[in-house]
Amino acid sequence: MDLTHEQRQAIRQWIADGASLSDVQKRLKSDFGIGMTYMDVRCLVLDIGAQVKDKPAPRPVPPPAPADDEMGAEDAELPVDEDEHHAIPFAKPDAPAAGSVNVTVDRIVRPGAVVSGDVTFSDGTTAKWVLDQMGRLGLEGANPGYRPPAQDIHEFQNQLRSLLQSRGF
Repeated sequence: MDLTHEQRQAIRQWIADGASLSDVQKRLKSDFGIGMTYMDVRCLVLDIGAQVKDKPAPRPVPPPAPADDEMGAEDAELPVDEDEHHAIPFAKPDAPAAGSVNVTVDRIVRPGAVVSGDVTFSDGTTAKWVLDQMGRLGLEGANPGYRPPAQDIHEFQNQLRSLLQSRGF
């Protein structure tokens, strides 16, 4: 599409101001009455030599800090797992003992999975896990929105890794 010099300058300015390709497409339609597909806008931006700026990655939101009265002496320091390079919280006295996660592998693999099995978390919730052809791990059968206790996730991953390695995966 042939654009005037002023229209090309306007597009360069929009992109310099941080507009995305979708924004440019909308503004071309509203400001100049030019309807273009997204791919045409992308090619146009390349043709005029403009560089679309990447949006900054969203910063992760830190979890809320526990209130001072909830934090006991055992929470003051966290040991570090050398293999994983992240902090592992100490188990509180009223928390279930480590190792109370039970992982099994199915003899007959569920459809659409490379390997599958069952898991029982320390709070008694059971779920079915599947590992698909793309290497994605999924949990099925637990209540919608269920999240296992934090210490159980690490234990589940370790047990699953051991089971799969022992079976040649």
